[in-house]
Amino acid sequence: MIESITIANVATYGSTPEALNELSQFNFFFGSNGTGKTTVSRVIANESKFPTCKITWKGGTRLQPMVYNQDFVERNFNQSSELKGVFTLGEKHVDTLTKITAAKAELDSLTTKIENLTQGLQGADGTGGKKGELATLEAGLKDKCWAQKQKHDAKFQGAFEGYRGSSEKFKGNVLKELASNAAALVTLAELEKKAESIFGTTPTTEQAVSAVDTSPLLAHETDPILKKKVIGKEDVDIAAMIKKLKNSDWVREGRPFFNANEGMCPFCQQSTTQAFAQSLNEYFDETFVADSKAIDNHATNYSTDAARLQQQLAAIIATPSKFLDIEKLKTEKELLDSKITINNQRLAGKKKEASQVVELESLNNVVAAIKALLDSANTLVADHNKMVANLSKERSTLTAQVWKYVLEELKTDLATYKTARDSLDKAVTAMTGQIEKAKEDKRKKTTEIRELEKQTTSIQPTIDEINALLSSFGFHSFKLAKAANGSSYKLVRADGSDAKATLSEGEKNFVTFLYFYHLLKGSESDNGMTTDRVVVFDDPVSSLDSDILFIVGSLIKGLFDEVRARTGHIKQLFVLTHNVYFHKEVTFNPNRRRGMAINDESFWVVRKSELVSKVEKHTSNPIKTSYDLLWAEVRRSDRSNLTIQNTLRRILENYFKILGGIDSDKICDMFDGKEKLICRSLFSWVNDGSHFAHDDLYVSIDSSQVENYLKVFRAIFDKSDHLSHYKMMMGDAFEESASA
Repeated sequence: MIESITIANVATYGSTPEALNELSQFNFFFGSNGTGKTTVSRVIANESKFPTCKITWKGGTRLQPMVYNQDFVERNFNQSSELKGVFTLGEKHVDTLTKITAAKAELDSLTTKIENLTQGLQGADGTGGKKGELATLEAGLKDKCWAQKQKHDAKFQGAFEGYRGSSEKFKGNVLKELASNAAALVTLAELEKKAESIFGTTPTTEQAVSAVDTSPLLAHETDPILKKKVIGKEDVDIAAMIKKLKNSDWVREGRPFFNANEGMCPFCQQSTTQAFAQSLNEYFDETFVADSKAIDNHATNYSTDAARLQQQLAAIIATPSKFLDIEKLKTEKELLDSKITINNQRLAGKKKEASQVVELESLNNVVAAIKALLDSANTLVADHNKMVANLSKERSTLTAQVWKYVLEELKTDLATYKTARDSLDKAVTAMTGQIEKAKEDKRKKTTEIRELEKQTTSIQPTIDEINALLSSFGFHSFKLAKAANGSSYKLVRADGSDAKATLSEGEKNFVTFLYFYHLLKGSESDNGMTTDRVVVFDDPVSSLDSDILFIVGSLIKGLFDEVRARTGHIKQLFVLTHNVYFHKEVTFNPNRRRGMAINDESFWVVRKSELVSKVEKHTSNPIKTSYDLLWAEVRRSDRSNLTIQNTLRRILENYFKILGGIDSDKICDMFDGKEKLICRSLFSWVNDGSHFAHDDLYVSIDSSQVENYLKVFRAIFDKSDHLSHYKMMMGDAFEESASA
């Protein structure tokens, strides 16, 4: 059985869902053509085609939907040359029928069991039952856990980090801690005191300051070459003069000029002997050359090692550690830089005058001061990082202790929760298992019934019953006959010729209705006759005269009796129509008091306002007479601009025809100008005599004219001295005019 239907974004229905809730066994829908009734029937017929719509079935048990609408007529009459045979159970197979009846009773019992278990498991709307109790239990614990978070959050934010923004996550961690927390239970006062220091801003580990190696640079200060006087060979004849003049370096510098001047003295321009040139070469021997090279290498290496140390210190200063006394380091580096500059100058002098004794400015003190600054910083970094490591451990310990305290405060609630949760989990597991077992038993029982049905089915009884109905209702010119394939029907004349193509619209609709009516008690195949069904009739009396309309209504009401007596397989019925008389006929029930709906029925009106379909539920039958229905449309504040003009015309036609002797021209003469034209427009059909309140003809008017039409409509009753009738029919919607 269908409990509710939600329709949105399909046909004339808008994006705001129309909810048809609390549906009953018998559901009556009234609405004009084009308002959206057929859409309701199509959604029931095949919900999967309408993803924006939803049907809720009782207990989740989906029944077979059988829908009579224009789609059914088109599919079974217009598109096929033959009607599919309706298989019914043959009455001659008494034993088989008895087995089917017993099996169907067992199947119904299983269905009821599944529905009851499903309702007990998840409630009628999917949010109740044991699962609903479980959800309520979880929500209750979540609230209690969150209350603890709110209570202690100000001082224990650090412990609750990661769970402070979600009550669900907080509850989840409470349960996690319950299963694994082995921390010691500490008093609240002690926890709060620890939290003040441990849950402050979390420091991070720091990188150590880069080390510098000064030993290569310091080693240059003690190189023997610095104190060695590098001069030529002393046993050469020219050596005495050079030594006397103490101009060894001067002579060494002049040698390249002497060699370039081809043996002539570069100073006096006098020719020299070969012996003189040989004496110069012997004076500056290999030892002199090696020592000179050692001086050059020492100067280069000192400059390189000094520059490397300066670059290392510059990098440290550029990205200083917060633990380094950067100003002191800068001062020491400036001193270092100045000493290095002096030493480079002295080494340059040594290179130029190799015979000089050079002593470098010692870097020991400044280098020691720099290394002391760096070592001190790294000691502080190490201490800091050790503290960070210990703090992380302390925070972890304190966090566990805070959660332990929370668990202690929730001790009673958690114990109650666990007991209830275990009980509900067992119940849910047991009920789920019972539902699955019942569904499996139901599948087996359904298969058993289908096999039994195949043993006792025939399409001939349906032929006989439909032909008897056609004859009794005066349709003698055609009848049903079995087609050549033996499993379908054809419509034939008395002489056996095909009658399908020559039937009138009314004949076609009536025979299709009878076919659908018998299909409700059978099946299009040789099994499935006893399947539980939801049946929909959408405007089944279209194109039928009043006599047949009455017959169709009687047949449908007969189905109501079967449903109430539980003698058939129809579990729920929907009747949708635009015909006032058919609606009144099919909804008549002498047990209904004061028009109020009884327990097994619901009433609905489908309307279209501003081109959007709306479905309204009524506590009583909303359709009393066609005349009342027309006035109800006028009383609405959200009346349809599309149909209001015709509605006003129909009221005037019905009312003034009943009175008789009313001259519409005299009434219109009481108006002037535009209002007179509107009056004539509203009376234009009165003299025609061919339209009645249940006709469906619409003429659109501009929305800005609606108020003028309503004003003239009221004035017609006023000027014809029938304002009291207008007032009575408008009821609470009546308003005194400004001129009254």
